[in-house]
Amino acid sequence: MGAGHFSAARAVCAALRELEPGVRTSVVDSYEYAALVMSRVVSDGYIQMVKTIPQMYGYIYSRAERAKEAGPFRTWAHQFTASNLRALIAAERPDVVVCTHAFPCGAMSEYKKLFADAPPVVGIVTDFAVHGFWIHANVEGYCVATEASRDRLVAGGVRPECVFVNGIPVDPGFSRPRESKRAIRERLGLPVDRPLALIMGGGLGIGPLERILKELDAHEAPIAAVVIAGRSEKAERRVLAAAESVRYPVRVLRFVDNVYEYMHAADAFVTKPGGLSSAEALAAEVPMVLYKPLPGQEERNARVLTEWGAAARARTIAELPAILMDVLTDSARRERMIEAARRHGRPGAARDAAQLILDLAPSRKEVPA
Repeated sequence: MGAGHFSAARAVCAALRELEPGVRTSVVDSYEYAALVMSRVVSDGYIQMVKTIPQMYGYIYSRAERAKEAGPFRTWAHQFTASNLRALIAAERPDVVVCTHAFPCGAMSEYKKLFADAPPVVGIVTDFAVHGFWIHANVEGYCVATEASRDRLVAGGVRPECVFVNGIPVDPGFSRPRESKRAIRERLGLPVDRPLALIMGGGLGIGPLERILKELDAHEAPIAAVVIAGRSEKAERRVLAAAESVRYPVRVLRFVDNVYEYMHAADAFVTKPGGLSSAEALAAEVPMVLYKPLPGQEERNARVLTEWGAAARARTIAELPAILMDVLTDSARRERMIEAARRHGRPGAARDAAQLILDLAPSRKEVPA
């Protein structure tokens, strides 16, 4: 659930093909193999909950985190999905199964209990903190973003030698570019004579994007903005209407494949602290201004990113413009944030995860050196 998990999977697939040409990869949505009611409840319920009552999502997240053991519904869902995955795995015959979401990780843990011929499993945690749903003693490898996440997994019973702190996998395009910021802006047709903010609301377009544009209009300093509204047509229409009413130049886009170019062009990145978008920003070395994190994983991401110094946090939309303008206009502050991103960013995380996956592949181990 969420575009970030698929982005991480695609980044790892690309890194695998780079390390070992000819390797075969396949990205599968595990919810397609869950019970229909489970899939509908998760997809439709999650979207409506985070849009309308995010506090409820936070309550459920925290309650699940405190649980001492898996509840009967979650255990049944994992077992049901594991049984449904049997035909897929028999047909694909994978050397390794890689999970970029906690649900398939749990399902594959159950699969390994049910079937003796199960392949090795790798879990790739796509946030800067790890939820208890990820913890399974029979998973051969975990890739996490922080030492604290590693400690959490080990405290939950995962063997220390199975946990690797190598970051959240991102597309290599987010690495430091060869072109200058000015050259990228000129190629993209963006203003070069003023600070540029990139504003995003995630793949679902959640967030008061149009209000942010209007609040920024109250400031006199010359700026420009690019807004990526996500996959929602309604969100795009609302943002376009807001863009027409402000006095500074705004480009409005929907979902794009070259987000990294807009990150490299920007002086600051306004975003909800999703794990993937935040990891991409660290790799791109662009300062972040965070707003309205979801209770749960995004709240934890925000805490880590601000503690690192790579992000500033706006507690309300009303205070966001002043914080953003300070980041855009205070070059010393922006440089400190860039340096923090450089220290903590892991642009090579996908390649590191890919190497771990290849090392675990049984077929490689059987090949004489």
